[in-house]
Order: sequence, then structure tokens, then C-alpha cells
Amino acid sequence: MQQIFENYFNLQVLKAAFPDVLAGFWVTVRAAVLIIAMGVSGGLGLALLRCLRNRLLDAAIRFYVEIFRTLPQLVVLIFIYFGLPYAGIRFSAFLSTVIALSAVLAAFSAEIFWAAIAAVPVGQWEAASALGFRRPQALFLFILPQAIRLALPLVTNRTIAITKGTAFGIAVSLQETLGSAQSVMSIKANSSPLTLAAGFYLLFFIPLVMFSRYLERHFSH
Repeated sequence: MQQIFENYFNLQVLKAAFPDVLAGFWVTVRAAVLIIAMGVSGGLGLALLRCLRNRLLDAAIRFYVEIFRTLPQLVVLIFIYFGLPYAGIRFSAFLSTVIALSAVLAAFSAEIFWAAIAAVPVGQWEAASALGFRRPQALFLFILPQAIRLALPLVTNRTIAITKGTAFGIAVSLQETLGSAQSVMSIKANSSPLTLAAGFYLLFFIPLVMFSRYLERHFSH
């Protein structure tokens, strides 16, 4: 037991690691906020574009969705950071992580929002048309609010799962929470910084999980 505390809960190492891991944690928070904003809004935008019923556009969106739903997040990140420079496109480790995970989240969100829009009964469209509303008006005023209500719990769960992938940023030397903890751990030859990193992850993601559970209960009625 003493060995466990020495290796994982060493107070001196925790104190020394705290400033660096905290700095990494704020990188994680900034990245996660951008990923959520870009991924969810991008997915909603793609779902709305599918409502145009343009075959070519619809095929392109479905191709995008299938590609980014299939590829592992780490593969997408490595391609953006190490592959795109060969085409003359360079992003920082932070932007590469945000772009990669946002693209993946947008793909999943697009499919969820589109399924929710399709799940709204056809009678809702017909009722809006009978009241004199055009199709775009019916979509934004009647269909979309119902679809978002149906999709929100699923989108929230998927968002939590994908934003945890900020830890993959370590593969491109992003000094986020885990990367900062590992840097200190290699210097101190002690695993306590990983315990500190785990605590920061819990601090950030537990409220998101609780919010997700609240949405599930709220919209289940």
C-alpha cells in the first residue's frame, strides 16, 4: 500500500506537477469547447443541407459521414498533422487536434440530426403546409425544434465520447492534460502526475456526463 501511495499519490510530486498539468488542462478545455462548437454546429449544418434533396450534395455528405464515422480518430489526427504538410497545408498541434475531432463529431452529429429530422412524422410537414408555411419555414419553425429535442441526448453522449479524444493530441506533441502529465512524469520518474491528470479529466467530464443523463431523463417524457 505504501508503494502505491509513493508511486501514484506522492504529495511532493503532485505539488511540483500541478502548475504544468493545470496549464495542460486549460489547453484541453479550450480544445474541447472548440470541438463541441464546431462539431455539433457542423453536423447540424450538414443535416440541414440534406433537406435540400439534392442528389449530388446528399451523396457527398453521406460519403463524408461514412468516411469520418469509420476512420479512427487517431488516424484522422495523424493524417491532418503529418499528411497535409505534403500538400503545403500546415496546422499546429492544437488546431490539428481540434480540426480532426471536430470533423469526426460533425459526421456523427450529422447522422443523428438527419435521423431525428426523418423521424418527425410527415403529418407535421403537411400541417405546416396547410397553414400556408413554405418548406424552409416549416423546417425551421416546426420540424427542427422537434428534431433537436429528439437528437440532443444522443448528440450529447457522442460529444462526450469524442471530446475525450483530446488525449490523442499527445501523438502530435500537444501539451494538453495527459501530455503535460507525461512530461513531468518522465522528469520525476514517478506516476503521480498521471493521477493528477485523471483528476482533471474527471473534473471536466463528470459534469458533462451528468448533463447528458439529465437530458436523457428530461426528453424521455
